[in-house]
Amino acid sequence: MMWKSIVYKEWLKIRWFLIGYTLLGILGIGYLFLTVKHGFAFSGGKNIWNSILFMGHQFFSPLKYVPLLGGLTIAIAQYFPETVNKRIKLTFHLPLRENKALLMMHAFGAVSLLLSFLVFFGMFTGFSLLYFPVQMVTDSIISIFPWFLAGFSAYFLVALIVLEPAWKFRLFYSLVGGFFLTIYLNSPVTGAYDPANSGLFVLTAFLSIALLFSAYRFRKGEM
Repeated sequence: MMWKSIVYKEWLKIRWFLIGYTLLGILGIGYLFLTVKHGFAFSGGKNIWNSILFMGHQFFSPLKYVPLLGGLTIAIAQYFPETVNKRIKLTFHLPLRENKALLMMHAFGAVSLLLSFLVFFGMFTGFSLLYFPVQMVTDSIISIFPWFLAGFSAYFLVALIVLEPAWKFRLFYSLVGGFFLTIYLNSPVTGAYDPANSGLFVLTAFLSIALLFSAYRFRKGEM
């Protein structure tokens, strides 16, 4: 039953941020494809496809920072309140192993973000298939996949930074994390990330447990 209490506590912290972000993302994707529809109506499908295939136009480029914004928003909403008067210590006094309780919090936030991203990903894929051939859609998905990984990485990095008790390490993590995120957000030709996506996924998975370092230092009271 303890895990239900943790989930409920985390839900109370992020629910409005998550709902608001998801609704804004849905509206953004809807607007993107209204723009695509307008382009097809006034320029013709042939001209649009030519601009994508031969001129490198990426119709999905407005989505670039949407996942990143989600990761930052959910992480701040979830972890910043824990640092006020060091409330995280209350979590560490639950009748659970400290790391287990923290990872349960972390998993809830990541899964919440995943559900929001799945909505966006499904909308993007479905609408794209209405206007573009399968190969174009596949290449577009390959290109936006790192952007969603960037959203998860931002979530994991902010958790690491916010829970870190020493400002010198916060600054160091912020600088390294900012550089790390640029790896996901380069803008090569459509589909160029295909060989790198599996490696980026593995890196993101490893990053998911990075907050344990800050949590350990927080428990020890290091400054």
